[in-house]
Amino acid sequence: MENKETHFLQLIGENKGILFKISKIYQDDPEDRDDLIQEMTLQLWLAFDSFRGDSKFSTWMYRVALNTAIVFFRKQKRRPDSEQLPVNFDRDEEHSPAGEKEEQLAVFYKAVQQLNKVEKALIYLYMEDVAYEEIAGNLGISEGNVRVRLNRIKNKLKEIIKQMNYEYR
Repeated sequence: MENKETHFLQLIGENKGILFKISKIYQDDPEDRDDLIQEMTLQLWLAFDSFRGDSKFSTWMYRVALNTAIVFFRKQKRRPDSEQLPVNFDRDEEHSPAGEKEEQLAVFYKAVQQLNKVEKALIYLYMEDVAYEEIAGNLGISEGNVRVRLNRIKNKLKEIIKQMNYEYR
């Protein structure tokens, strides 16, 4: 039988993409993303004994990681040095399709960072192909509300991206 720490590390390793994606949505700066991943991992470890296996580990992990990201984000917003910098893109430098794709992702993540905490959680779960029923359960809202909110969020993201003077080619 494996010990608790080994089992935890194995589960985290299998689902580490969740941590990277959540950190990318909630933090722009690479150092802040690293700090957030570290904080999410710590909170997951501290809460690991509460995982009973009633749901998939990844579902439980989403909940803990999202809650940690929201708290972390709130704390950081209160810091006087956590000022949002304007987005500047020099489109002439990017000529390759891979570079263009990276630029589009950067713009998308910048736009997502302007959403509120519930909107970020919804769009993240949607991007992870989590079923509407599961999203509703995770966030404590109805499936119908999930659909309505997602449509509103998608439209809001389009507007944010348009305001950033960025057009997808």
